[in-house]
Amino acid sequence: KACPNCCFCALFHFTVVPVILKALTYDEKRGSCSVGSNVRDAACYVCWAFARAYDPSELIPFINQISSALVIAAVFDRDVNCRRAASAAFQENVGRQGTFPHGIDILTAADYFAVGNRVNCYLTISVYIAGFPEYTQPMIDHLVNMKINHWDSVIRELSTKALHNLTPRAPEYMANVVLPRLLPLSVGTDLHTRHGAILACAEITHALCKLAEENNRYKLAAICLFFFLYLSVCQFFFLTVCTLIEKLSLSKMPFRGDPIIGGWQWLINDSLRSLPLVSSTARQHIKESAVSALAALCNEYYINEKGEADPALQDELVTRYISGLQNTEEMIRCGFSLALGALPRFLLKGRLQQVLEGLKKATIISPEDVSFAQARRDALIAIAKVCQTVGVKGEGSQEEYVCKDNVTQIYATLLNGVTDYTTDSRGDVGGWVRKAAMTSLMEVTLLLVQNETELINANICKQIMCWLAQQAAEKIDKFRAHAGSVFLTLLHFDRPPVPHIPHREELERIFPRSETETLNWNASSEAFPRITQLLGLPTYQYYVLLGLSVSVGGLTETTVRKYSAQSLFEYMKKIQNDSSEMESFCETLLKVFEDNLRNDRVSVPLLTMLDQMLANGCFDIFTMQGNHPFPVKLFNLCKEEIKRSKDVRKLRSSIGVFCGLIQFEGDMREKVLFQLFLLLCHPFPVIRKTTASQVYEMLITYSDVVDPAIMDEVMTILSDTNWEAELTVVREKRNHLCDLMKVPKPQLVSKVKYGNVLLRKEGISL
Repeated sequence: KACPNCCFCALFHFTVVPVILKALTYDEKRGSCSVGSNVRDAACYVCWAFARAYDPSELIPFINQISSALVIAAVFDRDVNCRRAASAAFQENVGRQGTFPHGIDILTAADYFAVGNRVNCYLTISVYIAGFPEYTQPMIDHLVNMKINHWDSVIRELSTKALHNLTPRAPEYMANVVLPRLLPLSVGTDLHTRHGAILACAEITHALCKLAEENNRYKLAAICLFFFLYLSVCQFFFLTVCTLIEKLSLSKMPFRGDPIIGGWQWLINDSLRSLPLVSSTARQHIKESAVSALAALCNEYYINEKGEADPALQDELVTRYISGLQNTEEMIRCGFSLALGALPRFLLKGRLQQVLEGLKKATIISPEDVSFAQARRDALIAIAKVCQTVGVKGEGSQEEYVCKDNVTQIYATLLNGVTDYTTDSRGDVGGWVRKAAMTSLMEVTLLLVQNETELINANICKQIMCWLAQQAAEKIDKFRAHAGSVFLTLLHFDRPPVPHIPHREELERIFPRSETETLNWNASSEAFPRITQLLGLPTYQYYVLLGLSVSVGGLTETTVRKYSAQSLFEYMKKIQNDSSEMESFCETLLKVFEDNLRNDRVSVPLLTMLDQMLANGCFDIFTMQGNHPFPVKLFNLCKEEIKRSKDVRKLRSSIGVFCGLIQFEGDMREKVLFQLFLLLCHPFPVIRKTTASQVYEMLITYSDVVDPAIMDEVMTILSDTNWEAELTVVREKRNHLCDLMKVPKPQLVSKVKYGNVLLRKEGISL
């Protein structure tokens, strides 16, 4: 206060302000994290303190600098706490100083809560604030100088999109100052700067072309052509270059017939191919960018005045992409599938059937490409995209439209994708294919419904809904949730309704429209009580039971297994006294088992589920009916399933089923005991031990199986024998049990040769 005002101004201008302005943008990456947020936050606090420490007249010379810096921090800072601190400091200065330009208006748009969303700050709030001329150029300069070269790729991409939105606020400045400044940066030594500069050029060019008159556009085209010469040394920026091609195409650059279009096409094709030095996530992003660029390029430069394509060009493109669908490299198949899905209608005209056939072949599993799940997924996605592009015309040509001649083939291909259960070291990779197939089925069905509903027949609709119901009953949360979402979308679509949905009224009662958005399919506690209600609908019973088998009989104890089993048992209790419902359910259950015999993906968990159902008394209605066909068929299927099997989990699950079948009276008991005694001398010691333990528990539970006079001796043999001992010792104990319980002893019969070893096989001679 003692110092003259001029001394204060000099000190403040030359010492304090430059430091604060620098601190407000300080950001530096060290290792895997960045430092600077604390510095920026502290700088905001200093600016907040200015408002309280000085009279408004003392800060007048520095108002524009401080206000611009705080606005930039409030809108463009990477960290939400710094954006909010800057907003608070700006508000304090507006309230106490009253000299910040347009302060009240800016605070209305960029208050403490509004700046919490970073995307909104970059793409919306910034545009509003840039409408005030005092802030326009500082904001643009900050993005160009500080953000397009940021170490965080998300910030770089957001900054370039922000520049696109800010271009209408200062088009001359962008064209005459910013673009010339960006061109040298696009070939600099820093990779972050090169990436951001190329994207920024693309976005600004696109924005300028929306604004410019025709004469300005030619001037801008020359700049862009000059810029493209720089790309000869940075073609490895596939993602960035594809974005640039897309933006220049959308900007309608006057390059029709120019050789540069061939160069652009080459870059797109190269981006669609495999990139071995890039991560799988990056590859996917590059392919998506290349597909977007291809669509924009074709729509702008490959169509003539008549709305048609050059036949030679069409033949070259379509043939190239279709031939790539059978490439030995999976990523090439993926890229070219997506490319076919992105082609505009005038390039597909007359070649639709050829494209659909090529994509169909790419979805077929063969021994050579069984692990190409991503390629099959992208081919299914492309089929739906192609159908949406060409449109529907029931009586039209199959070379131009989705019509009555090709709709069956399209649905057959998509429905086949729902059956893909391929697994490899990555897990259930077939799930990617199933998810894509479900999405494509929905898109194609809704396309037909909105155009020519009669192309959807009842059988196709039944298959779609049944397969979706099966997927909605399975164990993997994300795939179950996707299936449930698609199922409800088709059920409740009403513009117009999807025809031929089986049991529509019952489904709408189970899944009311009001709960479409609130039902959480990811939560097994919510999903399974609903989906098991479909067991009461004959059309869906088989498929839901097939899905539940995998969920209830899961390998480990999970919430999915818990709630799926609980829901199944509750349903069984409801139909326990209804003999016709029980008969129907059991027939379906046996049908599921029979259809999936030795299909370990289904049969092994199905055995576990049957074990649990028998233990929970789900079939008590049949226990008093001697020689009921259900347990007889189930016993025979279990025997057939484990025949010559070396799968320990399968054998263990079958032991539980055999022990559960002992509750059925009649001839079944002797058959079950004989089978269990066979397993007591199984070549695998762990199976012998497990069988003895479970038979012991079985005899405690069903004490009427054994004569009380010999019960103690039987139980002693089962518990005291070392069932992991040599087979000759074990067999003697087992045969003694057979004698006690009057069960035929398995006999050593014919010799069986395995390689150079002769083994004796146990059986029964009657």
